[in-house]
Amino acid sequence: MKSVEELGERGIVDIILRSLEPMPNMPIPFGDDVSAVDVGHGKLAVIKTDMLVGRTDVPQGMSLWQAARKAVVMSISDLAAKGVKPIALLASMGVPRHFTQASVEQIGRGLNAGAREYDAHILGGDTNEASDLIISCAAFGVAKKNRLMLRSGAKPGDIAAVTGVFGKTAAGLKVLLQNLSASPKLRKTLVDAVLMPHAQLKDGLALAQTGAVTGSIDSSDGLAWSLHEISKASKVGFLIDNLPVSSDVRKFAEVHGLDPAELCLYGGEEYELVVTVDPKLWTKAKRIASLVRIGLVIEERTLSFDEEGRRAPIEPKGWEHFKTGQ
Repeated sequence: MKSVEELGERGIVDIILRSLEPMPNMPIPFGDDVSAVDVGHGKLAVIKTDMLVGRTDVPQGMSLWQAARKAVVMSISDLAAKGVKPIALLASMGVPRHFTQASVEQIGRGLNAGAREYDAHILGGDTNEASDLIISCAAFGVAKKNRLMLRSGAKPGDIAAVTGVFGKTAAGLKVLLQNLSASPKLRKTLVDAVLMPHAQLKDGLALAQTGAVTGSIDSSDGLAWSLHEISKASKVGFLIDNLPVSSDVRKFAEVHGLDPAELCLYGGEEYELVVTVDPKLWTKAKRIASLVRIGLVIEERTLSFDEEGRRAPIEPKGWEHFKTGQ
């Protein structure tokens, strides 16, 4: 019998899902970014819950205000990937006994700031004692059934794209946790990517209205893992010929002898959107959203990248609780 460390987060989820009886006529199958209930009239009530834990999700240098705001962003980012506007959230907290009134006030302000940033509200929640900080947010929104962007519709020939550049959070964590040096300006850029993530809600909502997106996922577990998840759900592969590496990350990697492709593909926590787009509607999609073309969807179920003559497989790895060397 395997331990949870051997199973990893995804192995644990698989076991739980196999234990559940699926609801009849589930509009979104197990394994996508969000869950939903059909409320009739062509509309879905869309729900997402995500949990922030101090030891694994709050790096050195992140304030409690920033941690609470991040807990909200984590859930809203998944709604953004489906093209769903958040309306309200519930926030449950596990609070260590040594926390002070000031600590709790920071958390409350951070939760409110995160919700209001995306025009949503915290409606309530639950509080309990815990040995570590835990903030679990459940976000709720309503969407038209025919506008939802799932992981499972990508087709060979579709354009693979992202809403921004990658690698800054991976580099920022090396600055925060390994004390790697950077100029003051570069340090701020990289560290801010870690401490103040942003859900790409505006782009997600706009893309959903175009009908151009065939597959979509939030990139919080890393670009590589996101591509593998779409590959798995859509039964396709990817050839990436334009890695979306941040220019700041290339500078940082050169100074410290790091591989910018590794930082781009396997870092995680970017909260960008990774999408596949019908090529006939690419111009329309790019006109209304900040999209960067990174490659193509292919029929063969392999994933690789080609950059400056370097061809290599994209491995199915990224952030995973229990396994990622905490």
